Amino acid sequence: MIETDNEIVEHLLHIRRALDAMREDMSELKLPLGALENRYVSMSNKLDRIDSRIKLIERRLDLTDA
Repeated sequence: MIETDNEIVEHLLHIRRALDAMREDMSELKLPLGALENRYVSMSNKLDRIDSRIKLIERRLDLTDA
């Protein structure tokens, strides 16, 4: 029975180490992912402004449908 308990403990320790490694990997990915998200938001805002300006130009040149 003691041998079985030791095996279970060993498996749990192995799982714990694997989870710790995954947690560390996830932490390393958060910063670059956050930077990508910020760039996406910035580009999206710029595209929205460009779209608004194009619509304004089209209206002023009477290039849009009523």
